[in-house]
Amino acid sequence: MTKVAQDSARLPEGMERIGYDSDTGRYYFRDRDGSVWQGAQSAEFSEMTRVSDGAGASSTLDEDVEAAPRRSDGYQPLATDTDASYSKSTNSPYRTLFPFFLLIGVVLLLIWRLILAPGLSAPKSVCPTGAKSYLVEPGDSCWEISRTHGCSLDEFKAVNKKIECDRLMPGTTVCLPGVPDPK
Repeated sequence: MTKVAQDSARLPEGMERIGYDSDTGRYYFRDRDGSVWQGAQSAEFSEMTRVSDGAGASSTLDEDVEAAPRRSDGYQPLATDTDASYSKSTNSPYRTLFPFFLLIGVVLLLIWRLILAPGLSAPKSVCPTGAKSYLVEPGDSCWEISRTHGCSLDEFKAVNKKIECDRLMPGTTVCLPGVPDPK
């Protein structure tokens, strides 16, 4: 059942719904005399109160829409328009769609990076043969790692020439001499 059929069944004869104000949540109606009536706020079915008489009622609701200046494309000016004239430079649909396409591009790059190309970020074992790789944990030092795994600090530094013991960070991979790497 359409809204028009519903309205004719529940409204008095000669009344018709003429609008809805989404800001206030009120329905507006017009009777045979041209008087405008409004319903209670945020209620589709309610007691109606008269807003205006039939004499000047034809333009009271439509003032916002009809009296507003129009842009050259027929639409009302937007809040972001600087003046009533409409600039052709903002008429591009790409300007509106650019953030959407940018978001799609970022998501596709993340999918490629995390799912399709995980091998690019996997650490490769750079330890020489006869050495085992070890992942540095918080609180580890070069001396502590070499002592724990049974090698001297000099042997440890000889295998890990690029490692600076003063700046050893957790998550760094180092090599332990004398222990074969299980592969």
